Amino acid sequence: MSKKHPVIAITGSSGAGTTTVKQAFEHLFFRLEIKPAVVEGDSFHRYDRVEMRGHIAKAQAEGRHFSHFAVEANLLEELEGLFRQYSETGTGRRRYYIHNEEEGQNLGGYKPGTFTPWADIPDGTDLLFYEGLHGAVKNETVNIPKYADLLVGVVPIVNLEWIQKIHRDTAERGYKPEDVTDTILRRMYDYVKVITPQFSQTDINFQRVPLVDTSNPFIARDIPTPDESLVIIRFKNPRKFNVDFQNLLPMIKDSFMSRYNSIVVPGGKMGLAMEIIFRPILERMMEEKKKA
Repeated sequence: MSKKHPVIAITGSSGAGTTTVKQAFEHLFFRLEIKPAVVEGDSFHRYDRVEMRGHIAKAQAEGRHFSHFAVEANLLEELEGLFRQYSETGTGRRRYYIHNEEEGQNLGGYKPGTFTPWADIPDGTDLLFYEGLHGAVKNETVNIPKYADLLVGVVPIVNLEWIQKIHRDTAERGYKPEDVTDTILRRMYDYVKVITPQFSQTDINFQRVPLVDTSNPFIARDIPTPDESLVIIRFKNPRKFNVDFQNLLPMIKDSFMSRYNSIVVPGGKMGLAMEIIFRPILERMMEEKKKA
């Protein structure tokens, strides 16, 4: 952790909805005139798209579990090193993963499924902002949470997460529903062993709970809307960020406390709740940064 060079990490599974959190932070960065160094979790995959397909096929032939969720499929020691180096010096090395043709052209003509070269983060950023699958991994070889000042988990009820992933991957990435289902099944072992334990390390978790039937996510025709859900916001240690629930609740209509460290808000208020919660945290970070 670093007062001079803070690190924020957003972690969640594929289809969890981490983009919503990212957008809330982007709004706050703009309003508070904060310049972040943005790091995407995909850029720390160990293999490019073609290599990964080969490793998956080999693992399946050998009866092994292997997926993008797996520790060995990612450069987690390098990610930990980036968090550590940025917290100490305000810089570090990063690269970009190319998701599509447009991204590749914008970043210099790289092919989809490949990486850009590693490059130094420029001087003068205010904080490091990570969004990806592994921002809170802690095991016998790495301790990524050790170097983060704020860890946020995005964890919808698993059936909702699957619905979101199926609809996103079929609509935006051109996959067939049965292919997405196969991917979910293949990743299940690593989901349980690698992804889920991170949410015991995160400072604040956002869990969206649908209020409509999602009992069979593989045949759902649409994603439950925000108004058809509630969001549970759990603070691991409210004192760490001086959370004042008595002031927080009146600011979010129809919210209530479900436990001493948890509030529940209407799904449509999730973005608002994030901005209300994160703004004072960011303001405090910037004040402490100036003092340091």
